[in-house]
Amino acid sequence: MTSRHAEISGAGFAGLTAAIALAQRGWSVRVHEKGESLREQGAGIVLWQNTLSVLDAFGLSDEIAERSMVPPFYETRMQNTIVSDEDPLALGIPWRTMTRPFLHSVLSKAAKGAGVEIATDSEVVGATGAGALKLADGSEIEADLIVGADGVASPTRDSLGIGYDRWHAKDGITRFLVPRRKEDLQKIEPDTEWDNVIDFWNLEPRVLRVLYTPANAEELYIALMAPADDAEGSAVPTINLRVWTSIHPQLTPVLEEAAKIEGKYFRYQTNRLETWTKGRVALIGDAAHAMAPALAQGGGCAMMNAYTLAEAVSAAEVGDLPDALTEWERIERPYTDRCQDRSQNFADTRGMAQGGQFVGESNETALYDPTDPHRHDHAIA
Repeated sequence: MTSRHAEISGAGFAGLTAAIALAQRGWSVRVHEKGESLREQGAGIVLWQNTLSVLDAFGLSDEIAERSMVPPFYETRMQNTIVSDEDPLALGIPWRTMTRPFLHSVLSKAAKGAGVEIATDSEVVGATGAGALKLADGSEIEADLIVGADGVASPTRDSLGIGYDRWHAKDGITRFLVPRRKEDLQKIEPDTEWDNVIDFWNLEPRVLRVLYTPANAEELYIALMAPADDAEGSAVPTINLRVWTSIHPQLTPVLEEAAKIEGKYFRYQTNRLETWTKGRVALIGDAAHAMAPALAQGGGCAMMNAYTLAEAVSAAEVGDLPDALTEWERIERPYTDRCQDRSQNFADTRGMAQGGQFVGESNETALYDPTDPHRHDHAIA
């Protein structure tokens, strides 16, 4: 294959995944990160088969396993009564929890090892469908492929004039990484398996949910959900510890840890674009399909679409790239559209409070394997 070059805006999970997949297929790749250093500021993440298969294709499974875990069960509680206790692995759904900084460090190391150039302090302000990336310093860089992986406020997307609809849910979330404090939690509830993911739902007397997700032996990811119109529940940068512990007293040790950290409240939203592609430009990740986090698939869809994008453009002739991008979107996008719809519905209805979620069509995206050449044979119409 004649050497091809790609310029990628954004060094998050989507951008780095695309960079690795392209580099492994013979492309020269440069990734632009507007920050002065390459780092991930997020908290924790749950990965399913659609993402784990990509990491396995990159040869990263063993490294990922070193500092992550497979929780015994996904436990759902309503008003502190267990309504379901599910083992995704036993149900045929591979999964793994970890911190976002750890996953990002593994991907960035792999990208550099694959020969990807990462340009920090390099701000992208736009792109052209003809295949040029525009930087804040006024320069333009031409490439065979431009990838916009620059987040929900994507300058790449907005410069192309691609329209989109946005839906907000009534709730939002604040995320933290804190010490596990497992021994202290066991003193409060000795019969609880504190290695489980536990989804603590509370709808009365007020809506306050805590998603408790062990990320490894030392770190815990907790996500605090509250309605946007609840000034106390959604308070940041410091959470209202009194309010949260009044509803979830058994979590006092880890909530106290969260109260020491500055948090940001993000209201759930779904963005649906008119198109993911324009000419030689493709959009992936939150730039293309931001979604409510109900199914824990924002990062998963970002990485699976980045992988299949690299696969699609590498199979095409250079002159056929715009058509290849259009066909890639036609084939792959429906999986993400359906995941957005399901996640938004769960967010709107708070339906995950009922538990028993690992059944039926809700698992479609989690079970998707973007590395399987026969993956579309049994697609949902």
